[in-house]
Amino acid sequence: MEILGTLYDEVVGFLGISQALELLQAGDYSVFSTYDGVVSLIYPIIPLLLLLEFILGLVYKKPNTKVYKVNFLIYVFNRFIGRFIAIAMVTLIIGWLQPYALFQTKMTWYWFIYGYIVWEFGHFLYHYWGHKVRLFWCLHSTHHAPEQMNLSVTHAHFFLEAPYADAIRTTVCILLGVEPVLLFLIMFIDGTYGAFIHVGENLMKDGRMGFLNKIILTPSHHRVHHARNPLYMDTNFCNLLNIWDKVFGTYQEEQHDIQIEYGITRKMDSGNFLDVYFGEFVALFKDVAKAPGLKNKLLYIIMPPGWSHTGEHQTSKLVRGAYLNEQLAKE
Repeated sequence: MEILGTLYDEVVGFLGISQALELLQAGDYSVFSTYDGVVSLIYPIIPLLLLLEFILGLVYKKPNTKVYKVNFLIYVFNRFIGRFIAIAMVTLIIGWLQPYALFQTKMTWYWFIYGYIVWEFGHFLYHYWGHKVRLFWCLHSTHHAPEQMNLSVTHAHFFLEAPYADAIRTTVCILLGVEPVLLFLIMFIDGTYGAFIHVGENLMKDGRMGFLNKIILTPSHHRVHHARNPLYMDTNFCNLLNIWDKVFGTYQEEQHDIQIEYGITRKMDSGNFLDVYFGEFVALFKDVAKAPGLKNKLLYIIMPPGWSHTGEHQTSKLVRGAYLNEQLAKE
């Protein structure tokens, strides 16, 4: 019975309905008009959409079972590991750095806009470095390994990526004055939308979302980000407000004549949990081991994926640049 109870708790936790159930059991339905009540209703949206997406995949006979299987194993593994580690990165950084903030915001609509722009900048930095620093790519590559896009990809992360990401995003926000309550609100909104943009074609065929494609980052933009096509590589690092991609020249819209190829460029078995989760660490270890001299060994760790001590680089910047030059030559 204890096993069934644990299983029930895990299912309820995954669906995000535990808080809503507690509020319903209390019998005071007016609480759903409060912030906590609204949050309790929003949390289950993404898990329920994930289940709907999977069911539609079965109906359309495009279930992507390999992707769901590996991402489910990653979810379970991360939950297991999480029971033995306690990383309160956000809380620690707030306590350490808030006294050094340049100024302090308040909970107003204009500071909310400011805070979201600052948060998006922190997200851009973490995400950009996750693609441009080989060690950080080892943490982030698990998320890019699936060769199909669906909402289960939201759960495909190496367990240490969240502390690394939150360390950067929270540091930027706290030092630039985003007060903690406002920060937590932004994190909730951004986390929910960040899950939604992984929606697959079984649930949303065209991810451009009409006119919104010109205003915010849509599932279409994020599908581009997950692509390994030369044109699409290392673009669209933002999460909701794509202003920083436009500022730093990493913005790329989905092209109608270029079909997205998901996954990473390293040859791998995307249906193998160990290869998806640890494969990039193994590849980095091999490169470091064979590199001559301490300098080259360190460079493999900090340089972009595709960098080589032989000079035969295959970084995304070079691959994408060569593709763009080839297209210009054809015109």
